[in-house]
Amino acid sequence: MLSLLHIENIAVIQAADIQFDQGFNALTGETGAGKSIVVDAIGAIIGERTSRDLIRTGAKSALVNAVFTNLPSLDWFRENGVGPDEEGSLVIQREIQPDGKNVCRINGRLITVSQLRQLGRQLLNIHGQHDGQQLLDQRCHLEYLDGFGETGPLLADFQQAFHRLAALRREISALQMDEAEKARRIDSLEFQIGELERAELRAGEEEELTDRRNLLRNAGKLMESVEGAHLALSGDEEREGAAALLGEAESALHAAGRISAQAAGLLEKLTDLRCAADDMAEQIRDLREEFDFEPGELDQIESRLDVLHRLKKKYGGTVEEMLAYLSKCRLELDEIQFSTDTIARLEKEKTQALAEARAAGEALSTARRKAAQALQKRIQTELAQLDMPKVRFQVEFQPKLGEDAMDETGLDEVQFLMSANVGEDLKPIQKIASGGELARIMLALKNVLAENDHVGTMVFDEVDTGVSGRAAQKVAEKLADVARTKQVLCVTHLPQLAAMAHVHFSVEKGEREGRTYTQVERLTRDRRMEELARLTSGEHITDATLSAAGELLDNADRYHKLHKS
Repeated sequence: MLSLLHIENIAVIQAADIQFDQGFNALTGETGAGKSIVVDAIGAIIGERTSRDLIRTGAKSALVNAVFTNLPSLDWFRENGVGPDEEGSLVIQREIQPDGKNVCRINGRLITVSQLRQLGRQLLNIHGQHDGQQLLDQRCHLEYLDGFGETGPLLADFQQAFHRLAALRREISALQMDEAEKARRIDSLEFQIGELERAELRAGEEEELTDRRNLLRNAGKLMESVEGAHLALSGDEEREGAAALLGEAESALHAAGRISAQAAGLLEKLTDLRCAADDMAEQIRDLREEFDFEPGELDQIESRLDVLHRLKKKYGGTVEEMLAYLSKCRLELDEIQFSTDTIARLEKEKTQALAEARAAGEALSTARRKAAQALQKRIQTELAQLDMPKVRFQVEFQPKLGEDAMDETGLDEVQFLMSANVGEDLKPIQKIASGGELARIMLALKNVLAENDHVGTMVFDEVDTGVSGRAAQKVAEKLADVARTKQVLCVTHLPQLAAMAHVHFSVEKGEREGRTYTQVERLTRDRRMEELARLTSGEHITDATLSAAGELLDNADRYHKLHKS
């Protein structure tokens, strides 16, 4: 459950600490006092979208801290390597910065907003005053039914089969074309394949040719340099080269080397120089012989590079890309030429995939219809408890329209029908339900769906809109019933709901030193009577309204004692 909420620099709230209890917690206050800000803060700590506009004017950032206790063991904790501390507390912190960035932490460890959102859905549900409008959207009805029937695994099986069927349809469609189009495409592919095959492309060829061209373009300078080096080392008929001169020096020093140790050392070095010179002369001679340039070779290379350049403009930026394109064209040509056989094979696979999708869809539909029967009974019971005993509620099924009578959601079109008055036909709920009826039906639906989840805290933000009188008392009793198994936080303007709460908070706005401040006060019984009297009659509080408020509290106490589980 949510034990503590700390709000700092969010809108008109400079700082507030709200310590919630297990059971039914109510928040009341004047319109604009800041009740919605509390709900926004709760939304922030479960990963909902926030805006930097929430930051209080003049503050550097906004901060929300929340402490959750008595949490179940969740897979999320194991998967993300973080969880409650030794005392079982989970501290969530979210800081909203002016640049729109958010810093989120759980027990001091940084996490992403996405991770926080995944966890938040398992900790707390927020039901706003506009949730009733979802009942007006028929597309939501199927989601509600699947949530109640817990048909997720069956839906996943169907969607896997449906996606396989859709993929086969796309593959067949891509292969199907009329004969004229097929002939044009075959001609185009054969021309491209022929042009690329005649080019006899080879990976790395362009780089080799470019290097050879650079060599040929500088052949004169290259030969001149090599010849000069060879002449200097090996000499010619007119002069001796460096290698021969080193040999003469070596011979001249032999005699001295036998007499002087110092001369012997010099002789050894001279011998090394002469050997190195001979080796270098031989390597330069080999290099000169390698430079065997054929006449016209440069023109041939230029012509080949021109062919490659022209093909690159059409088929790819490199030889490797052109070879890949050639493989692609060959594959496409094979597919087209043998498309009749391929389509026949795919059609068989599609028939099998369709049968599998339909079987999975029918299994899903059977589970949905069974769930619908149970949902109708549960909603009828809930509505009776919410002072709507004459309302009839029904889930209507219609087959899907379109190809194969299915889409990604299954085989069923589902909508909720109701009859608000005895003798009236069942009609789509979005056409006949009033605002107050929508609020109560949505409350009934949320309560029924909540029975199947493990979320410990439910937040109701003015879900009583359009409700008054005896219906308001029934809604209050329903929330009290829910609060026996889950923590309930309710923002309300109805005295009946506020009186039924185990804990009552007042959200009040005031001014100090030219700034607006909002504070949240946990009310004593006397203060609760004053607040209930204000909710009933506005600012004109009298002994009579205070007495009536006290009676509301007494009635709530009796209800809790009578229905204590």
